Parts: sequence; structure tokens; C-alpha cells
Amino acid sequence: MYAIIRSGGKQTKVRPGDVIDVELLKTDAESVTFTPLLVVDDSGAAISDRKILADATVSAKVLGQVKGEKIDIFKYKNKTGYRRRQGHRQRYTSLEVTDIALPKGTAKPATKKAPAKKAPAKKAAPAAAEEE
Repeated sequence: MYAIIRSGGKQTKVRPGDVIDVELLKTDAESVTFTPLLVVDDSGAAISDRKILADATVSAKVLGQVKGEKIDIFKYKNKTGYRRRQGHRQRYTSLEVTDIALPKGTAKPATKKAPAKKAPAKKAAPAAAEEE
């Protein structure tokens, strides 16, 4: 089962047990919950109805704050002596997804047997044999 969640203006595909980095969340809580935009269960059925997903939750444990890669910004114009150097390092919150919970009554059976395939029908004799 996986879900698509939105955090920090970005959408992320998550499964239980995944560790993800989202833009900085200003919270002191040990866990956070998200409302999913889409949930796909183990049988492959997608649930995208907003009424059902309003009651669904994706729970995650806060692991801590981390910093992303350093980005160097250098502006330069030839023959004018114009040079500007700047840097940036984005801060993220590291989360471990613990659970994807759907409201009761929406879960479908995980295993369904596919109908047995029939053997292909035998083709009739070639048309050349019929003319003779």
C-alpha cells in the first residue's frame, strides 16, 4: 500500500517504513499526520475520492531536523568587475512513515483470484484446402 501526500508545496509517494525529508515543519511533536491525496492498496485499487480520503491519515514519526546540500550562487559580468557570491542551505524535517490508515469499510479484499484463462480455440483448416 502506498499514498501520495502533500507537504511544503510538494507531493511525495510514501509507504510504511519510508524515511523522507520534507521542507521544515515547525513542530515539537514526536509525530505528525497528513491527509493523503491518493491511496493505492495492495490489490492495486486506487482511492481518490475526497470524501473517503478526508477521514484517511498518514502517520509519521519526526526523526529530527537536517540540512540539505550547499548551493553556491555566483553572478559574474564580463569586463565590468561585477562579481557576487552567495550561498544557500535548505533545512528539512526528516520523517519516518509509520502507518497509512483508511476509514473502515473502504478496504477491499487484498487477494482476489483472477478467472482461469481458457485455452485458445483451434483454427479452421486453411482456405486453400477447402477449394480442392
